Amino acid sequence: MDKLQRSVKAVIFTIAAVFLFLIIRLAWLQLFEQDSLGSKSGSVRRIWVQAPRGHFYDRNGATILENRALYTLKVIPSEIRDSSIGVLAYLLEMPEEELKTKINEAKEFSPFAASTVYHDLNEIAVARISENLWQLPGVIIEVENKRKYSDMFRATHLFGYLRGVTKGQLDSLAERGYTPDDKIGFTGIENFYEDFLRGEKGARYELVTPLGMLVGKYNGGRNDISSIKGDDLYLTIDAGLQQLAEKLLRATGKSGAVVAIDPSDGGILAICSEPDFDLDILNGNTRKKEWADIALSPQKPLFNRAIQAAYPPGSTYKLLLSLAALEEHATTPEKTIVCTGTFSFGGREFHCHGGHAHGVVNMRKAITESCNIYFYKLMLELGFEKWTEYGEMFGFGNPEGIDLPGEKRGTLPSTEYYDKRYGQGRWTKGYLISLAIGQGEMNATPLQLANFAATIANDGTLHEPHLVSGYRDARSGKYVPISTEHSKLPVSKESFRVVKDGMVGVVLQGTGTLAQVPGVTVAGKTGTAQNPHGQDHAWFICFAPVEDPKIAIAVLVENAGFGGSVSAPIARELINYYVNGKKNPQNGFSETKALESVKAINDSLKSVRPAGKGAAKDSTGANEDKNDL
Repeated sequence: MDKLQRSVKAVIFTIAAVFLFLIIRLAWLQLFEQDSLGSKSGSVRRIWVQAPRGHFYDRNGATILENRALYTLKVIPSEIRDSSIGVLAYLLEMPEEELKTKINEAKEFSPFAASTVYHDLNEIAVARISENLWQLPGVIIEVENKRKYSDMFRATHLFGYLRGVTKGQLDSLAERGYTPDDKIGFTGIENFYEDFLRGEKGARYELVTPLGMLVGKYNGGRNDISSIKGDDLYLTIDAGLQQLAEKLLRATGKSGAVVAIDPSDGGILAICSEPDFDLDILNGNTRKKEWADIALSPQKPLFNRAIQAAYPPGSTYKLLLSLAALEEHATTPEKTIVCTGTFSFGGREFHCHGGHAHGVVNMRKAITESCNIYFYKLMLELGFEKWTEYGEMFGFGNPEGIDLPGEKRGTLPSTEYYDKRYGQGRWTKGYLISLAIGQGEMNATPLQLANFAATIANDGTLHEPHLVSGYRDARSGKYVPISTEHSKLPVSKESFRVVKDGMVGVVLQGTGTLAQVPGVTVAGKTGTAQNPHGQDHAWFICFAPVEDPKIAIAVLVENAGFGGSVSAPIARELINYYVNGKKNPQNGFSETKALESVKAINDSLKSVRPAGKGAAKDSTGANEDKNDL
């Protein structure tokens, strides 16, 4: 009996010891070896970690575009329960069917990858969902980044915006590491420098149960891969000038564009197009109603008029004809003609300022007073082929090469162009009369005319206009300059001097007196762009100071009539700020007064002429003379 009892006790002891060992081992595994336990009994999931995009700095080192926190909701389709979708939709305050559609779209790409179904969660939504994550397997809240735009200005067409990668894009972008969860630069600098700005994704590995519930980090996070921030870009933009340019253009109440360039290197100092829109509408979670209003607006705020709209350059192009004629010895600076107010050619009469006679005119006076008759005759003396040749030399008819997508090339007519358009032998020299004063089929973008003014300013160095001077490499932390091209044109300084003299006369006593700046010698030229849809468009191009050019500008205001009326005052205020205001803030420059001045001029013009008929498209004009004040 004693022997049996001892045997029973031994068995009980053995069983108790085994159970004790199992309990201790289970506790050890749960407390100290959960990572290795999970890798066998559960699963490991990889969550891509988006890299912060690079920041933008202006030419003075001021931050003009950075990032801020963005809360996004992601789901793993294979782990989320059907019964959870309704709860999640309720917490998100979005239609359940819409959420199901997004989850199904994510499942088509990969049922096991985390895909974003909601951008830009507010704090209340984050708190509500966080409290219920325990009953929402496969649901993840991520802290990512969205853009934080400058408070000074919009720079809508300059910065551009991001857009989610579409199914169609994935075919070509998947091999570069893009997924449906990513956003990609769609317009502006965001698009052009996408490869610099995007950075490199990281990865986080998580341990989950077979039911999809989060256990913790896999292997203590030792396998995680840190993301690498995108490269920061250093822009040639002057933030203060950009701010002023936008405000001045907006003060006219009209559509248009402003481009300012540094003549010494082609760096863009300011570039804006009006109307524009608030980029925050597309930042994070797109505000659909506001986006629809933008996309469908007849004013076309998505259209970057600075580089995508081409207009007849009007009398601003008389400067090109002058340079070509001087270089080809078709005339001399002092050779004169008598302007009687009319010019007969091919059975038609062409007028100069409504028949106003300028009398005896040489080149300088012709530029200053914008004498059409002088340039009609000069065009015929120079010849069509040389006119086209010099236009190409200065970059017209071709993209300038700016680091923005979608630049338009403009139109520079040639013999081949007319033969193709009208048929060989079916056009006459009468077409050249309109081209002489920048009308007809000739058209150019504001960027092209700004760069033309800059090339005159620096005596013939044609720079490739650019917005980015360099970047800070995210890996090394070093600044890396970005080189741009330039070429020296075969045009003499003497020819440029004659044209500059005429341009100075335009501002001192000619058609651009509203561009005068105290203490600064400004060279400019007004112009009128024909608009078959309504009131003509107003050009003004200029540079200053003439003795040591720091800034060249092109201003185009749609439906404003004449370049000297609204466009010249805008250029005046920009020059006053950039040349006078920056070096001496006490010199009397006032942004408020500048805005009031431009608005007052525009209001006075409205009272004496009818308003235009809406925004112009890519104006090409007609084959007829247009008076230019």
